[in-house]
Amino acid sequence: MTQSSGAGLRRTLGVGDAVVIGLGSMVGAGVFAALAPAARAAGSGLLVGLAVAAVVAYCNATSSARLAARYPESGGTYVYGRERLGPFWGYLAGWSFVVGKTASCAAMALTVGVYVWPGQAHAVAVAAVVALTAVNYGGVQKSAWLTRAIVAFVLAVLALVVVVCLGSGGSDAGRLGLGASGGVDGVLQAAGLLFFAFAGYARIATLGEEVRDPARTIPRAIPLALGITLVVYACVAVAVLSVLGSGGLARATAPLADAVRAAGLPELVPVVRVGAAMAALGALLALVLGVSRTVLAMARDRYLPGALAAMHPRFQVPHRAELAVGSVVAVLAATVEVRGAIGFSSFGVLAYYAIANASAWTLDPAPRARLVPVVGLLGCGVLAFALPVGSVVAGAGVLVLGAGGYGVRRWLGAR
Repeated sequence: MTQSSGAGLRRTLGVGDAVVIGLGSMVGAGVFAALAPAARAAGSGLLVGLAVAAVVAYCNATSSARLAARYPESGGTYVYGRERLGPFWGYLAGWSFVVGKTASCAAMALTVGVYVWPGQAHAVAVAAVVALTAVNYGGVQKSAWLTRAIVAFVLAVLALVVVVCLGSGGSDAGRLGLGASGGVDGVLQAAGLLFFAFAGYARIATLGEEVRDPARTIPRAIPLALGITLVVYACVAVAVLSVLGSGGLARATAPLADAVRAAGLPELVPVVRVGAAMAALGALLALVLGVSRTVLAMARDRYLPGALAAMHPRFQVPHRAELAVGSVVAVLAATVEVRGAIGFSSFGVLAYYAIANASAWTLDPAPRARLVPVVGLLGCGVLAFALPVGSVVAGAGVLVLGAGGYGVRRWLGAR
């Protein structure tokens, strides 16, 4: 990979730091916000949808871990697609990631605003983006320490929700439901929406140049982070369903807060709201970090302006890429709404992981080794096109736009 800056990133992250960054991305606003729209889509099949999302996420994580160990560079699937499938597929993966995750950043920032100050949600969202971009500017190790504190607090709040709900007199296992009142389409749409909350393990792979001993660290950190997240989500979903049921959850505006209130402890609602805001901040911190590293990789290869590949002489971070990403996210946070951002982001991220699975398929010709990438590739395709029609149309349109930009660049280069 050409490095126009002439300098590499500093390898400071161990397994624990990498797991925490992954958890900070996954155990974020998704668990506080995605359960309600997923319940509206799947009805009594919510837990089935969660299981489907987890299977696809496992396949994607396994493929990403194998590729990251082989190619420990910043950029994630942008690098894997380029090396295994060709420049166009690497570019398309990078484009999908940057666009989809920029929308995710906006959704996380707006979640902070909604919980902290609903009347001024957009203003709070912009302030959060500016503050966390400044933290990332100071170096990845500072980001890892802040993420560690946020993750610890959020996990404590989620544990409190689970204990309060399951221990209340209003808890009823009969409300869990294992049917599919929303139909197969509803279950798949719910899985696509819930996948939004699982996708954070990509942050670990995109930080490949800042991880110590990446061939050992990344394959250990990704499944650890995903496994912990799955256990947390399953416990929270069961606890909330046991109190609200799928119908009550579908109608909830703040599902976890509503569940605690229904469990008979409304005084804990402010604690849950603070936990939601902290979770969104943790996710936003890691998301901006990951997107800026993909921008760095694409700028090194001149798919984005080469100036974005510049490294800060003191902090050894891609400071121009971080400022550019932070600026775009701040504009989106000031203008868009959460639900639209989630659906659009899910489509882009599923396209990104489809390319990751296709890349992993080329690593080993053995049928057993190719099983997981095949399941992951098919799963990404099914979930992407099961999303709401508006998200599919907008996401596909942006991918076509990106592909067109690649073609124009090649044409101009040939001339």
